[in-house]
Amino acid sequence: MIPVTPTLALDERDLEERFVRAAGPGGQNVNKVSTAVELRFQMDGYSGLPPDVKARLAGLAGRRLTLDRVIVIRADSHRTQERNRADALARLVDMVERATHRPKPRQKTKVPRAEKQRRLEHKVRRGDIKAGRARPRHED
Repeated sequence: MIPVTPTLALDERDLEERFVRAAGPGGQNVNKVSTAVELRFQMDGYSGLPPDVKARLAGLAGRRLTLDRVIVIRADSHRTQERNRADALARLVDMVERATHRPKPRQKTKVPRAEKQRRLEHKVRRGDIKAGRARPRHED
């Protein structure tokens, strides 16, 4: 189990790692060794995430979420497999931890009547100023 919060942990059975060739730093070694990590997390697996956390996690994952509800995280910024593996896992844990925060509900507010009145009076004043700039009409 990989702890995310004191009450939530990810099951290691939901994780799958695959090592692929990296495009990042590594010199000639980058052409010979597969140091990049592709971490796959099965959202509907053994971890037992609450439904609201799953919904927020899907939104946070964005295009990293596949149609099979698998989050794919690729890490290739380091030269070694171990550091890339730790980086990918840390990014996943951070994403799940952010998904556990419930957004604060919006409080509906009403525009005060005095504010509406001021806005309308201002519109009338601006209209009078602009009307005063127009050429005078000749009435027969």
